[in-house]
Amino acid sequence: MPEEGLFFEKSWRQSPEPFFIFPEFKKSLDQLGHRLHQFNKACDLLYRLSVEGRQPAWIATFLDQGKPEALVELGRSKIFQGETARVIRPDLLLTEEGIKICELDQIPGGIGLTAWLQKIYNSFGYEVLGGADGMIEGFHSILPGGDIVISQESDTYRPEMQYLVRRLHERFSKKKWRLFSSDNKEKWASHVYRFFELFDVSNISCATELFKGALKKEISITPPLKPQLEEKLWFALFWMKPLQDFWIRELSQRGWEQLKKVIPYTWVLNPEPLPPNAVYPRLEAQSWDEVVALSQRDRELVIKISGFDERAWGSRSVVVGSDCSKQEWSEALTKALGEFQKHPHILQVFHHSLSQEYSYFGDHGELLAMKGRVRLTPYYFIDNEKINLSGALATICPADKKLLHGMSEAILVPVAINGLCYSEVNRL
Repeated sequence: MPEEGLFFEKSWRQSPEPFFIFPEFKKSLDQLGHRLHQFNKACDLLYRLSVEGRQPAWIATFLDQGKPEALVELGRSKIFQGETARVIRPDLLLTEEGIKICELDQIPGGIGLTAWLQKIYNSFGYEVLGGADGMIEGFHSILPGGDIVISQESDTYRPEMQYLVRRLHERFSKKKWRLFSSDNKEKWASHVYRFFELFDVSNISCATELFKGALKKEISITPPLKPQLEEKLWFALFWMKPLQDFWIRELSQRGWEQLKKVIPYTWVLNPEPLPPNAVYPRLEAQSWDEVVALSQRDRELVIKISGFDERAWGSRSVVVGSDCSKQEWSEALTKALGEFQKHPHILQVFHHSLSQEYSYFGDHGELLAMKGRVRLTPYYFIDNEKINLSGALATICPADKKLLHGMSEAILVPVAINGLCYSEVNRL
């Protein structure tokens, strides 16, 4: 382990092998990065058109709900027009129907961890996706020197960011990076990487000066200061019939159809009643009361808070319908609908990832086996519209866990090329 550590007070299981994928699957991941970058840009455009009155006003209204007026105005500033996140990480589930994106993270953790895993497993002779320095070079492409500011909310990730900064200095010795806490009082560099979500801005004492510098164009900040883009609500907007022509125009017919295959069907949990002759698509329900009444078998659905809240990350707000009692389901859905005005929630189809056996080291170095399910998280760095797949992390959780995220029982390994892919292993 690096001297800085990687995750504060967190541990995980280690495996002698990376997670293998076929070269053909790697090509699919490359293409997905391009599609998701186009999706991000289309989201940014749709919001702006809604604000300007050239798309329905309710789009911006949904995305602005619960946010301070000053932050809404900041996100609408023409100074940041056209800017989107320069590093994106989809959380992919590997299912019988192919890959499914359960979330699109624009301020992802795990960059330093994946960089360390790349280096270690590459030294064992594995053809690691991105190579030994893929994540280091990828991060350099979006921040070629400058400052990284990390909030107290994200302190778990501070050790991996310290490791990342050290590796950057080793790899690019003529450039300089600094890692700051949210109370920084030093003068900012001209380029800043924001490792905090905007819901936490009230706890970032240096935010005022940082944002002033950005508005004066003295500082370039990535990801851009756009709280509207940090919402899971976009997946629901993607599936809305009235917006179909917009998505096809911006993504192309082929791009739209490809994203339909990977984005789970999603609804906005809006308490406003439907007209008597309308139903929620696919649910075929005329009211949310009918959704509350669904049997456990029919509740292959998941509730999530859309964003701008501390519950919006780390699976804190997630409720899986098939995994709870009718009372728990009713309470979760009722609470989500009640918070719509300040904290919109979404309802999403729940997809089960495939399970298979993986090996890991026990406490005494012995090799053990675990039946697990995989969450695959590729990291895309956008450098002047060039999308670079610089590495990917596989989080393998015990098969009995519904929610796949970092936990002490999970195996964390990098992704490597030329092995049996997940579908091939499943057939065998």
